[in-house]
Amino acid sequence: PATADRRALAAALRDAHTGPAAGPLAGVLSLLAVDESASPTDSVTDPVPAAVRATLALTQALADSAVPARLWCVTRAAVAVTPTETPGVAGAALWGLGRTAALELPALWGGLADLPARPGPADWDRLATVLTGDEDQVAVRADGLHGRRLTPAPRPAPTTPYRPRGTVLITGGTGALGGRLARRLAREGAGHLLLVGRRGRAAPGADALEAELLALGAKVTFAACDVGDRDALAAVLAAVPADAPLSAVFHAAGVPQLAPLTESGPDLVRDVYAGKVAGALHLDELTRTLELDAFVLYASGAGVWGS
Repeated sequence: PATADRRALAAALRDAHTGPAAGPLAGVLSLLAVDESASPTDSVTDPVPAAVRATLALTQALADSAVPARLWCVTRAAVAVTPTETPGVAGAALWGLGRTAALELPALWGGLADLPARPGPADWDRLATVLTGDEDQVAVRADGLHGRRLTPAPRPAPTTPYRPRGTVLITGGTGALGGRLARRLAREGAGHLLLVGRRGRAAPGADALEAELLALGAKVTFAACDVGDRDALAAVLAAVPADAPLSAVFHAAGVPQLAPLTESGPDLVRDVYAGKVAGALHLDELTRTLELDAFVLYASGAGVWGS
């Protein structure tokens, strides 16, 4: 269950491994992320999907238990095999966690397997094949099994250069990435930059950044706001001046928390997830009806490569 205790899970794994009734564990198969109803993303107190919290606890418990069994995590519609598929938020987050576990805890990691949105009996049969195969990141679909590969991306077709207009919002606007982006946009002619961050104008370097942007011809507004707080973010957006309507959103906010997976507690995960993922969801929900020129999400390569 999502509320499983790490210590209790470790004890249960040890008992299952050494108990006379079960015998040694050959592996652990987690279906925690298969049921989307168990992975809410709209919780005010904790936006982290239940399946992600539970899988983190299970992974840590398996490491604590010293049971030599490998963990496989099964998701549903968490990855896109074709351009028409849209990955689910909760499952995609779990895949990011799994890739990190594969690097940090290779001795106990089995792999990730993604079922289609509506799995049928044949899909479960294919899953059994995955669990005994050599691939560790596989999507199960009606046409067969798809392994994850790194392939060259096609060169995008030339487009009209982006020119900022009206108000451009940058979350994490006073951070290293946000500040660099703000300078670039100011040089490109941005008229009004709305820089959102937890500390607003009180952030280190904010005054110097403002001076640079003003010298480049941009008007600057700082807003102290945690983008994980939907109501606070809505208030910031409501204050955008009518004569400079919001035209673009750049989500560069993030909480730089670095810790080994076995030392990453629920509070740390919640802080990181709230700023990056919940913040992105809130921005999308609150600006979906606007005619934006750009909606850009910054993310770490760790979600793709592991860390």
